[in-house]
Amino acid sequence: MSVVTNNADGAVPAPVFASRYVGGLPAVSPSPPVGPRFLFDGGHNAPELVPSDALARAADHAIRAHGALLARYQLGHGPLGFLPLRHVLADILARYRDIATSADNVLVTSGSGQGLDLVNATFVAPGDTVLVEEFTFHGAISRFRRAEAKLARVAVDEHGLQPEALAQVLTDLVARGVQPKFLYTIPTVQNPTGTILSPERRQAVLAVADQFDLMIVEDDCYADLRWGETRTAALYALRPDRVVYVGTLSKTLAPALRVGYVVSGADVLQQIAQSKRDGGTGALDQIVAAEYLAREFDAHLARLIPALERKMHVMAAAVREEFGTAAEFVEPEGGIFIWIRLPDGTDSRAFQTAATAAGITYNPGNEWTAEPDAGKSRIRLCFAFNSEQEIREGVARLAQLCFEATGVPARGANLDRASVR
Repeated sequence: MSVVTNNADGAVPAPVFASRYVGGLPAVSPSPPVGPRFLFDGGHNAPELVPSDALARAADHAIRAHGALLARYQLGHGPLGFLPLRHVLADILARYRDIATSADNVLVTSGSGQGLDLVNATFVAPGDTVLVEEFTFHGAISRFRRAEAKLARVAVDEHGLQPEALAQVLTDLVARGVQPKFLYTIPTVQNPTGTILSPERRQAVLAVADQFDLMIVEDDCYADLRWGETRTAALYALRPDRVVYVGTLSKTLAPALRVGYVVSGADVLQQIAQSKRDGGTGALDQIVAAEYLAREFDAHLARLIPALERKMHVMAAAVREEFGTAAEFVEPEGGIFIWIRLPDGTDSRAFQTAATAAGITYNPGNEWTAEPDAGKSRIRLCFAFNSEQEIREGVARLAQLCFEATGVPARGANLDRASVR
């Protein structure tokens, strides 16, 4: 038996099999010296808004009712997932997203990330071109890159994806003999920008897609987290023949409950399902989600949305107070993020190490674009996880660290930074 011994300085030597790692693995991120107190990065939910008691009741009832199914892979319901859950999801999509579909058109996945992986496995070969919004979900960017796709960026503005820019990018690609596999877009509460594509722009995007025979992959991760009563039909609702739809319960319920879904025509969905070789999405996750959603979804959203809107306003006020005119942003109409632009030339990564050491996490803008330099001066802040007081305190500390590293915000543009040490 071999024994691993520490070096004289206490460090554990690298295992001999490290030399056998395949090339291109992601770098290992160092563990933060302290547990982060202010989680302004990622898509974390508000702990106080996770319906623990109701989930416990749902779990008790679901396990008693369906526990015998745990003896079978995929709960005996086949590769599309637990049938009662698919029925519930189809009902929610009809009521909230105007999507007329059936359980046979819903594939349950382990989060929307697996849904994107399955779409890539079905449609993307090395060297294929995928269209993405100018700023978009970093998890999608990394997945497309792992699939060895070429990424073409489409300009966005304060109203979302620009149909004219989409047409121009497609015209240029076609002139070079390139037919993109699809457009990946987040039209409702876009990540990271928070924009919502208007009904008119949705129709314009679909018209461009028809003109160029373009497939669309619609990521609707945040669509239910929208302030007010206004609902905008999903692209899939308008043109199910041209769109593959990806959704998740991570933002409306809990990210650790690993339930997402893909919606498409039955023939396409059956092909996508062939790439799902995990023995089925977590069985307990599925049966508990089905039970909870059928009984509590509407009431849960009625509690969740106003609470998130309040936190958004608290963070927006804190950013204005602490960063002053140095931070440009538009208050989002939903979701859990604020997308901030600092003055040109500011490197939003310059204070990340210091922020981590201080127990603050945030997302530099370079992570949210296929052209990292385009996001250099931007940051994305999540307002969902922390309390309102913690939001105020964390933003103040972050502004201080930003000033110490970059000189932004200038003291004349906001409060004296020394007062928030």
